Amino acid sequence: MPSALDIPEAPLFLSGNYAPVMREISARNLVIRGELPRDLNGTLYRNGPNPHFPAPDSHWFTGDGMIHAIVLSDGKASYRNRWVRTPKWIAEDKAGRSLFHGFGGRRADAPDWATGDSGVANTNIVWHGGQLLALEEAHQPTAIAPESLETRGYARLGLHGPFTAHPKIDPVTGEMLFFGYNAAGPLTPAMSFGVLGAGGVLRRHERFEAPYASMVHDFIVTEHHVLFPILPLTGSMERARSGRPPYAWEPDKGAFIGVMPREGGAADIKWYQGEACYAFHVMNAWEEEERIVAEVMAFEEPPLFPHADGTPENPEKQCARLTRWTFDLAAETSHFTQSVVEDISGEFPRIDDRRAGLRNRHGWYAGTNPANGGDDLNGIVHLDANAARHNVHWLPDGDVTSEPVFAARGEREGDGWVLAVVWRARSGTSELLIFEATDIEKGPVAAVELPQRVPFGFHGNFVPESR
Repeated sequence: MPSALDIPEAPLFLSGNYAPVMREISARNLVIRGELPRDLNGTLYRNGPNPHFPAPDSHWFTGDGMIHAIVLSDGKASYRNRWVRTPKWIAEDKAGRSLFHGFGGRRADAPDWATGDSGVANTNIVWHGGQLLALEEAHQPTAIAPESLETRGYARLGLHGPFTAHPKIDPVTGEMLFFGYNAAGPLTPAMSFGVLGAGGVLRRHERFEAPYASMVHDFIVTEHHVLFPILPLTGSMERARSGRPPYAWEPDKGAFIGVMPREGGAADIKWYQGEACYAFHVMNAWEEEERIVAEVMAFEEPPLFPHADGTPENPEKQCARLTRWTFDLAAETSHFTQSVVEDISGEFPRIDDRRAGLRNRHGWYAGTNPANGGDDLNGIVHLDANAARHNVHWLPDGDVTSEPVFAARGEREGDGWVLAVVWRARSGTSELLIFEATDIEKGPVAAVELPQRVPFGFHGNFVPESR
């Protein structure tokens, strides 16, 4: 079975658990094995690509967003799923067929009335300022009704341009910090940065130029700094116009990380350089006196995309490991260092978000079992920085886990549960597993049998009932 991080060639990405589900359903009183904790009350929202009209030439990243909501309340569980009805989805629904290519652009035979808005809102879903927001990095956030999952259209946040799928919420101020790439148009080096207050009101928004056009999926925030990774998965309009991949790997450009004081501006960015690498996702970052330490899931070269010069990809370099980037702000250097923290490869790192931007003790990610020799994300890894150790729960061969999401119970960091939707390969079904967050190795305390598959997707968050 292919890895949840590989993009299979068409039509394989439309098969197995990559295949979209075509039913929007609601189901109550789901079957639960074990005992669902009575004090775990809220909704796990997950988002991912689920093409309404599958097209063999589309990229996995560009499928229409579908929200899956698993409601947990008083020991019971229910489920609902709905497509995000973006302008693209509505236009294609009216036409009864696919109208857009991957990464934007209408098909040549698309009718004139079809909107040029190719947003899919398929990557993340977050709660902020009293709104549930579906996100993808090329368009504005889309507001979603928390209970019905009805699409309410683009959220009215008073801003323009692209908005990241990975905003950061400051646990002290409640502010949401965000960025955008391609801020001056497709495949441009322009970047934007902004801040939404705790109530969702725009407080700041500015632009700057990166060293080159890059796919910037995530960024880094600490108590006093913001860091922008410009890594050599480059964007090229020249490639796009000649029919080649718009995004490709160019390691000779090197890695650049822009460090900006949160109270400063774009003119205060200092660019640090390092060896070429790529990171889709950041676990966390914090400050140690005159140093910034960031932990990311870093690849020697990214999967999913070709090399710009046509050389073959190296699968052995396309495994992400938790890696520490260190920036010495006091030293007279423009370089940052990289060191591997954990040898078990994987993706989708998470923390107890109450420690976002601060030194964290606990972290979790979806791991790959080295004993199997494959690249499936078939385990959940828990790291304890205080004990300098990890513990893991491995799934049966062929099963694949999604991103592990933390749900708090008490005030102490890590006091709570980890929730993960898993694909059961043998039965072709999906389940929600619930773990004690700091005792993953013990296995799930409960499993919720979902009424239909949840296709391989990207990110989600738990929103407490008391939001």
